[in-house]
Amino acid sequence: MTTTARRHHVVYRSFSNVSPTNQSLCQQSRRLQSAAAARDEDYTEFASPSSSPSPVYVAATRQHVGKTSTCLALLSGLQKRFNRVGFMKPVGQQSLIVQDKAGEWINIDKDAVLVKEHFGLNHLDYRYTSPILIPKGYTRDYLDGKIRMEHQEELVQEAYRAIRTTSDVILCEGTGHCAVGSIVHASNAQVASWLDAKMILVANGGLGNTFDELTLNKVLCDKEGVDIAGVIVNKVQPDKLDQTKEYIQKAMDLHWGNVPLLGCIPDRPFLGCPALSDLERLFGTQLLTGKLHRLRHYQIKDLNLVATSRQVFLKTLKNNPDRTLYVSHSSRTDILLGFLQDHPTNSKAADAAHQAALIVTGTDEYPLSEQVLEMIGAMSEDEAAAAPPVILAPHPTHKVMDMIHRHTPKLNFEDAHRANKAIEHYEPHIDFDLLLARVGYPVTRLSSKSATF
Repeated sequence: MTTTARRHHVVYRSFSNVSPTNQSLCQQSRRLQSAAAARDEDYTEFASPSSSPSPVYVAATRQHVGKTSTCLALLSGLQKRFNRVGFMKPVGQQSLIVQDKAGEWINIDKDAVLVKEHFGLNHLDYRYTSPILIPKGYTRDYLDGKIRMEHQEELVQEAYRAIRTTSDVILCEGTGHCAVGSIVHASNAQVASWLDAKMILVANGGLGNTFDELTLNKVLCDKEGVDIAGVIVNKVQPDKLDQTKEYIQKAMDLHWGNVPLLGCIPDRPFLGCPALSDLERLFGTQLLTGKLHRLRHYQIKDLNLVATSRQVFLKTLKNNPDRTLYVSHSSRTDILLGFLQDHPTNSKAADAAHQAALIVTGTDEYPLSEQVLEMIGAMSEDEAAAAPPVILAPHPTHKVMDMIHRHTPKLNFEDAHRANKAIEHYEPHIDFDLLLARVGYPVTRLSSKSATF
């Protein structure tokens, strides 16, 4: 039995014994069955030959729901089905400086850089992947009348036309939830309407709160006349995956009609584990030693505050070969020297499993001792880069601990390992055939491969 058939079977069975006197439940049953049947037709009734397929626009329901991970998985799946996949992030905030095809250095949204570099989208010109950037002061300039909405729309439309000429299908990544950018008349919902795009809403796992957040975002899409292609629910507790699939779809059938669940992704904690490079950005510093290990990831649950003697610390370090992230105040010169001098990887019988790192806190108030600086200064550049990783944090210990626990690492172009792991984890759970049908691609363009959904 197909996934769709199984889902429809659940709907019919759930309401097969409804009493004829209960008209409300009967009406709900008919609505659920109609929505299920309409989704079935999406696999066979595609856009007419005269219609043009819509671009796919992805927006979140709030922060930290895995929108960029979802976009990476979507683009990976689309590359398996189309020769040239286009990508753009119409409105961005954080940017990197890159060189476009004309050789000009320009600011481009960091997620656009991640996608273009990771997938090798050489047919795209950087300048069109990120038409609008909102730096500090942009909002005030807009409200002062220095920037016009029409100009913003022209920039997005121009970029879209340029990408469309070299692409078979286009994926657009939004910034945050559907209302982000409203103050400058460039919300995700509004920009999607400029492009006549179909929206994918991405939410975190759950039921009641998840559907509430989805509904808030759908209301804005409805206001702007943007159709919902479907919903993807991320970070679902693995033991509740089937339950979430069933009841989120039932909720959408009951309240929205013909909107499908395109994917339901089980949670994978590794994707939320920071690399040392993430901590560099978090603290605004660089690794003091161990730069070769910048992309090594650590679990926050293994964060360990050093409050023991040097002897006890070194014994713990030796007997605990896991990737433990230790935290020590900069006044503990004995701990820092011990970590660098007596780390297990420095012995002749070096064990590659010993991959601990040390965060040294309070360096603004308590600078490193001359003894530590002399020791590191005596290392060659290569020795320092290969040494056990030590990162400095200017903040007090309690603030550093709090910052780490609150931090949500973001995907970036230099951490290809985490990007690949996100793609491997997300992609199999997305129904690409149904997605492409929803945005108007003919059946001959669809792959026979379906999601494990």
